[in-house]
Amino acid sequence: MPVPWFLLSLALGRSPMVLSLEKLMGPQDTARCSPGLSCHLWDGDVLCLPGSIVSAPGPVLVPTRLQTELVLRCHQETDCDLCVRVAIHLAVHGHWKEPKDEDEFGRAADPELEEPANAFLQAQVVLSFQAYPTARCVLLEVQVPAALVQPGQSVGSVVFDCFEAALGAEVRLWSYTQPRYQKELNLTQQLPDCKGLEVRDSIQSCWALPWLGVSADGDDVHLVLDVSEEQHFGLSLYWNQIQGPTKPWWHKNLTGPQNITLNHTDLFPCLCIQDSYSFFMAPFKCHLLLEALPYSSNCLFILLWKVWPLEPDSVRTSICPFREDPRAHRNLWRAARLRLLPPQGWQLNAPCSLLAEATLCWQAPGGGPCQSLVPPLSWANVTVNKTLELPLLNAHPNLCVQQVSSWEKLQLQQCLWADSLGALKDDMLLVETRGPQDNRSLCALEPSGCTPLFSRASTRAARLGEGLLQDLQSGQCLQLWEDDLRALWACPMDKYVHQRWALVWLACLLLASVLFLLFLFKKDHVKGWLRLLKEDLRAGAARARAALLLYSAEDSGFERLVGALASALCQLPLRVAVDLWSRRELSAQGPLAWFHAQRRQTLQEGGVVVLLFSPGAVALCHEWLQDGASASAPHGPHDAFAASLSCVLPDFLQGRAPGRYVGAYFDGLLHSEAVPTLFRSVPVFSLPSQLPDFLGTLQGPAAPRPGRLGERAKQVSRALQPALDQVLKAPRDPGGPGDGTRDGT
Repeated sequence: MPVPWFLLSLALGRSPMVLSLEKLMGPQDTARCSPGLSCHLWDGDVLCLPGSIVSAPGPVLVPTRLQTELVLRCHQETDCDLCVRVAIHLAVHGHWKEPKDEDEFGRAADPELEEPANAFLQAQVVLSFQAYPTARCVLLEVQVPAALVQPGQSVGSVVFDCFEAALGAEVRLWSYTQPRYQKELNLTQQLPDCKGLEVRDSIQSCWALPWLGVSADGDDVHLVLDVSEEQHFGLSLYWNQIQGPTKPWWHKNLTGPQNITLNHTDLFPCLCIQDSYSFFMAPFKCHLLLEALPYSSNCLFILLWKVWPLEPDSVRTSICPFREDPRAHRNLWRAARLRLLPPQGWQLNAPCSLLAEATLCWQAPGGGPCQSLVPPLSWANVTVNKTLELPLLNAHPNLCVQQVSSWEKLQLQQCLWADSLGALKDDMLLVETRGPQDNRSLCALEPSGCTPLFSRASTRAARLGEGLLQDLQSGQCLQLWEDDLRALWACPMDKYVHQRWALVWLACLLLASVLFLLFLFKKDHVKGWLRLLKEDLRAGAARARAALLLYSAEDSGFERLVGALASALCQLPLRVAVDLWSRRELSAQGPLAWFHAQRRQTLQEGGVVVLLFSPGAVALCHEWLQDGASASAPHGPHDAFAASLSCVLPDFLQGRAPGRYVGAYFDGLLHSEAVPTLFRSVPVFSLPSQLPDFLGTLQGPAAPRPGRLGERAKQVSRALQPALDQVLKAPRDPGGPGDGTRDGT
């Protein structure tokens, strides 16, 4: 991870917010050593070729630590560039060796090795520097007298002045010897910009900075550059990778103020924008927003930017602001892909470096979680775009690579062999643990854990433990991995699945045989049962039929009687609608609109409209037939009967009523001759004396046999009679709605 430069300011005793830098005059690179050492800087840069690690023939000098410091390289007092000074600390690695004879080395003994007191240790130290788009390598020769050599102890340091770098750039340093006796040292640091340095009077590019702001607008990110109309500059975005060189992503030469739109899915932690501009140009508006802007989806951001005018004396600076942005890390994780590299290799591909660990897991068919194989396998650190070898003896489609990111513990999983080896198999994974004296134990990996084969657990592995052990001993299982203590085996379960289905089919055949025998011995009972079943099915078809009850609300007693009839009909395979149960809808819609909606729905579903005649209803019908719709207004706000006559009478006058309407009246309240002649074109029933015929007409073709229909008529009659008796005995006073409603709303 990059080391923040404010830590360096703390070490120097300065304020952590501002650094005051030493000035070096002249363009030449120099090197100097600590007392006791002698050093020489080779002219010009060299090729960066680390080579492979070799064994030291004796004591050698090796770099042990890199230390950096920022300085200014100045051509004039007010014409300076930022520069990185590097101190390489050296130590002795290895011991003096004396060859036993000349034949051992094939040459005469080295006098320096025979007389270490008069010898010098010499090392060629390579110092590599990289800061996009610059890369340099310098070579330093260092000597130390053998008398000062103490194996394993530091002998001093060599200081190199210096590597020029852009403001705000990220720099990487490597150091190693030629030949290389150990792994190279490396250091990555983010350089500060003009705000964090006391250099405004020394670095001319800090005199007037360009205004660069980024705003988030929904899914879009706007990059705004405010420069003069005639200014020419370049803008470049790139991915700054730790492993390997930087990758340019987007570059364009531009003129004047610009507003560039990026999608939020393009943000990555390593996405950078580098700025390069000339201090001879017209002044820019200076306002950097990086320190003040939090990283969220509803606020402003600053990208790592790279903008420069198309002039030879331009100065470039770089920043990478999305290193800690959660959106950028989520985008990086979504863009990461696992790739299989035959025969046993795999690779993680991603635009940026990321910190992650990976291991193998076992994915059973059925969509459950992938079960980690840690232990016996262990987690391994992952390097992006670097091939890793899988520690397997054989591949299997159920083996998957599971990867966990250190950023919010995000997971990435991919079954690498799904394409080459086919779909997931219903195999059982056995974990073998080997102990002393050839002792070994076996357990099967299941969702509940690793189940011992010979246990009393109620799992599939415990039930099939003996068979799985025989399969393993007979060589039917595939060995996936092993070491000295453990091994993994994949045992096929196909034959056990086939055995299970064979038992199921056998049980089905046995059940069918028993049913056939019962049918032969109990033929009459079976026929009766089938007949009852047929009637139930017919009744089930009638459940969907709807009945809409229309009546004139004369008094509370009559409303209770209608409510009793509607409740009794609901016990049959009928869906009953009545205004008593829909007072809220009636008040909101009005009687006429409510009736229109209920009538249309009832008739569309093949239902029937029931007209319950009473003295008041007959009087309303006569008034409509004699004087028309203007003869009478609805009796109340909930009187759906009076409102419905405008729709009901046209159906009867035009002959559309049969099959859609049914009439009824109650015994003792009305005589059959009182029903208007026009309504006798449909069946009119007296209740409860003609209940069986009434119920049969309501249920239509799906009505049950007469015996069951009579039983249902008795049930309805018993529910209806108390309310009818109360109406016949009570004085006929008009009243409000009675308590026979199901919903009093």
